Amino acid sequence: MDAPIVTDSFVVAEWSDPGGSPDAPPRLIAPLHVHHSDDEAWYVLEGVLCVRSGDRVIEAGAGGSVVVPKGTPHTYWNPGPGPLRYLLIMTRDIYQLIQELHALPDRTPENLRTVFRKHDSELLPAH
Repeated sequence: MDAPIVTDSFVVAEWSDPGGSPDAPPRLIAPLHVHHSDDEAWYVLEGVLCVRSGDRVIEAGAGGSVVVPKGTPHTYWNPGPGPLRYLLIMTRDIYQLIQELHALPDRTPENLRTVFRKHDSELLPAH
């Protein structure tokens, strides 16, 4: 993540994913989860981003955006082998959640669930 823009109510951070092998299945950038109190949005700068929002899968290319309303289970990934760059627009609470997840020395499922709960979010089982 590049240095974010932080305001009183939201944070904008640029993220990237290098892509993967064309023979490998896409890998999730984030596990399936839900934020009970916060919306989250993405704006694609380069490449393609897929977002599963509830039961829908949305594909957004460069210049496209996706908004996931609070209370909606979601995950997202780079569907192809090429690079992906995007802006993640989030509340300060989601930003703090991400920072704490990345700082965990031991990312066990229980530790992940604890951090998600602390930020009124929930790690969900994959299906």
